[in-house]
Amino acid sequence: MFAVVKTGGKQYRVAKDDIVVVEKLAGEAGDVIAMGDVVMLSEEGKDPIVGAPTVEKAEVFAEVVEQTRDKKVIIFKKQRRQNHRRKNGHRQEKTVLKVVEISPTGTKPKGAAKKAAPKKADDAVAKVDAPAKEAAKAPDEKPTAKKPAAKKAAPKKEADAKPAAKKPAAKKPAAKKPAAKKDSEE
Repeated sequence: MFAVVKTGGKQYRVAKDDIVVVEKLAGEAGDVIAMGDVVMLSEEGKDPIVGAPTVEKAEVFAEVVEQTRDKKVIIFKKQRRQNHRRKNGHRQEKTVLKVVEISPTGTKPKGAAKKAAPKKADDAVAKVDAPAKEAAKAPDEKPTAKKPAAKKAAPKKEADAKPAAKKPAAKKPAAKKPAAKKDSEE
């Protein structure tokens, strides 16, 4: 089964497990995105379903692999004989997608519920809650928290104790006086 999907003003022919590079879409790596603008669906041995303009209820689900940028395009404008030149560069933002499922009815795939991003947040919460859980386990015992030993201040050196004597500023040479003007009458 394959589908033709419209996104970013362009149409892409996609099948399951295809990797597609499209214009930037909202979402982070690991998120599952639903693309609802399905222009055509086709299965082997069946007639293709062509939408007018899109196929109703059909959706393509894809997982965001990464958000990246395309190679740089140089824009150079010149007006001849006018000494007018402008050079500019542009890098288009792109999203790399892996097609998870093509659904003619619009039902979400089973893998869509799982996301990698919440695991990181759960780990941070678990680390914060760990001391509270230990205190809750043994209310009779006092928690023994080890305090780091305080560092002693280093002894002061003699050079640090005395302020450094400043050198006198170098004298500037006297400004040269302009030569006396001679009278042209003589």
